[in-house]
Amino acid sequence: MAKQIINIDELQFQEFPGQMSESARKKYGGTTMGFVGRLIGAKQLGYNVTVIPPGKGKAAFQFHNHRVNEEAFFILEGEGECRIGAETYPVKKGDCIAHPAGGPETAHQIRNTSDTTPLKYLAISTLFPAEVAEYPDTRKFGILGRFTTADGAEESWRFVGRPENGVDYFDGE
Repeated sequence: MAKQIINIDELQFQEFPGQMSESARKKYGGTTMGFVGRLIGAKQLGYNVTVIPPGKGKAAFQFHNHRVNEEAFFILEGEGECRIGAETYPVKKGDCIAHPAGGPETAHQIRNTSDTTPLKYLAISTLFPAEVAEYPDTRKFGILGRFTTADGAEESWRFVGRPENGVDYFDGE
């Protein structure tokens, strides 16, 4: 059984996400994440500590919503803003933010508003194995599936696209 308690100081932070274009790096680059969930034996919830570097408007992720999984955030350090649907709200140390599953009205993004101080938060989410995410600003959607094979290996797949690029169900048959 995994150790069920861990201190943030024990986490190994890594840059996330990895590869990205130069223009995306300006908006999202330098974000680091320390993954917690599996280290403490979580099964149905995912946990990580996310650190967005200083830089007005820097964010960890694009403005997005989840159709299946719910997320919550607790601001540990720094100040920023959280865009939810059509509104933007200031956030600071001690704030809790809920992002239930839903359509574009639940889309969200946390951004650092400081040029000098990182923004650090604890992210918690449900871990349903099939997910659909939407990115209203760029009209993209993503489909993610995670599963365990018969031999116990963990596998996942991801598809990101736009509705107009889809193919007919019987395409190629």
